[in-house]
Amino acid sequence: MLPPAVPPSGLFLLDKPKGITSHDAVDLLRRKLHFRRIGHCGTLDPMATGLLIMLVGSATSSQSAMQGSAKVYGGSILFGSETDTWDAEGKVVETAPPPALDQESVRKAVEAFSGKITQTVPPYSAVRLGGKHMYKLARHNVEMPVVKRDVDVKWLSWSVKAPSLDFEIECTGGTYIRSIACEMGRFMGSRAHLTALRRLSIGTWNVKDAITAEQLAAMTPEAALARLVPVPAEGARA
Repeated sequence: MLPPAVPPSGLFLLDKPKGITSHDAVDLLRRKLHFRRIGHCGTLDPMATGLLIMLVGSATSSQSAMQGSAKVYGGSILFGSETDTWDAEGKVVETAPPPALDQESVRKAVEAFSGKITQTVPPYSAVRLGGKHMYKLARHNVEMPVVKRDVDVKWLSWSVKAPSLDFEIECTGGTYIRSIACEMGRFMGSRAHLTALRRLSIGTWNVKDAITAEQLAAMTPEAALARLVPVPAEGARA
């Protein structure tokens, strides 16, 4: 296929499947479009599914602006055990009896993790220390300082399915839902980790408008190009 006269540019909305990294997802689109200049806005862990906004061509210059957009996630927290990654991908390192997940106890915990909070960044994360990703250091058992981050969290809904808590949360960019799960478990006198996570939206971009990996695989390059959305003038839809 001959390359287009004008390099492609725009946003591609993908519904990332479970089990692949955000970088893997970018490679899917690179191979489909035969185009290298593609990035993404907001990393999703391999366990997570949902909206991944990929930036094609000159749209990559909007990455920093779009990463500040509010995000909505749905997921589930399992009480009774904590893993080294703070999600279901890791190995269990601590166990404790699950807490009483009555309405009043959960309400107090939700209130403690609402609004402007300071959370601990998971050791297994893409945050860099001294130029190296924390997860690479963690894999080599390197002792790391505790890294804190201020974020804004709003619980949209929650429901108890003991010993789990299902939720929908709106939060600012850079929030680690894994941290909320882990720290909530400790707050309630138990241990906990994240067992499911799905990103539902970024700003006003919704996963309902995204293409699945299976749909992308079945598309022609031309059809995939036709799915590119122009970048809003302000860089993101807040």
